[in-house]
Amino acid sequence: MRLTQWTDFTLRVLMYCAACEGREQPVTISEVADSYGISRSHLTKIVQELSAMGLLETTRGRGGGMRLMKPARLINVGAVVRATETDFTVVECFDPDNNQCRLSSHCRLQSVLGQAIKSFFSVLDNLTLEDLMVPPPSASQASSDGYVPLVPGLPRALG
Repeated sequence: MRLTQWTDFTLRVLMYCAACEGREQPVTISEVADSYGISRSHLTKIVQELSAMGLLETTRGRGGGMRLMKPARLINVGAVVRATETDFTVVECFDPDNNQCRLSSHCRLQSVLGQAIKSFFSVLDNLTLEDLMVPPPSASQASSDGYVPLVPGLPRALG
């Protein structure tokens, strides 16, 4: 199974916003697009969907941007993936309307893959957005000037 690019980018936007929780200025689409090398227009659609789902608060205009509507610890990863993925038909026999497989009545593949998908979601259902975040760096990781090493794809942090 493979997650769509849409879900990948959705999780990245949420993680970026989680990394910026507590920051005075909201996160901008341009900031995230530049950080990940993603199209602004593609991200705009994702942000609109996340706003409609009640996960992001968005503000237009000068000084506008986006913030998580609830703490990262309350955003369930499994729920986000279910909301953004459209097709869990891993093999043909998962779709009874289009199943042409002659082995269906003698095969355990559908059952085994069904269990695998349940296990996949069992793991995701036990994770929150906060769980996906790298723990804050300790004082020993900061240099003498207070600079904390950059985590690729996440905003630069100062200690």
